[in-house]
Amino acid sequence: MTTKESSSLFDADKKLTFLLLCLTSIVLLFIKKGFIEYETAAFEFLQDRPEGTILRIISALQFVSIPLIYLWKFTVIAFVIWIGCFMFGYRVTYSQCWGVTIVSEFIFVVPELLKIGWFLFIQTDPNYYEIRAFYPLSFINLVDYYAIDPRYAYPLRALNIFEIGYWVLLVQGIHFLPGKKRKLCGSLY
Repeated sequence: MTTKESSSLFDADKKLTFLLLCLTSIVLLFIKKGFIEYETAAFEFLQDRPEGTILRIISALQFVSIPLIYLWKFTVIAFVIWIGCFMFGYRVTYSQCWGVTIVSEFIFVVPELLKIGWFLFIQTDPNYYEIRAFYPLSFINLVDYYAIDPRYAYPLRALNIFEIGYWVLLVQGIHFLPGKKRKLCGSLY
């Protein structure tokens, strides 16, 4: 009798993976806020004013909300994938789908690292809008951020190479679990 040895990231402990992702996101947010956003002229101007305190409180809430947002995001995406697996006849559990979404989310650490590196070493004196508009390897870099309608800013930022990589990781994860074809995840998107 042979046993299947699996050494994939998709088999990692979900609690530890979730904790690692949350801690990584919090550290990256702390670096981005502390070394880039708080050093802009707008934050330096508001530093000693009441409005600056309100901005710092809102910023602190971002740190607390990271695990909650991730929980919600992973729950919804894993549910959609799990339903798709059920409809295609794949034998995977909801927990396995949840694990795949957590591991796949790690690809979004890369653009945050690129953003931090860009503003720390290349463009060292950005304004707040340049920080918000910058997203590496996305369509928003092809247009003038100030010239487009604000409602198109998020879709142009979301269309990027890392989103495609996220889909590929989801497909790989779902393919790894039951060992079937790769058509499921692509059809869900």
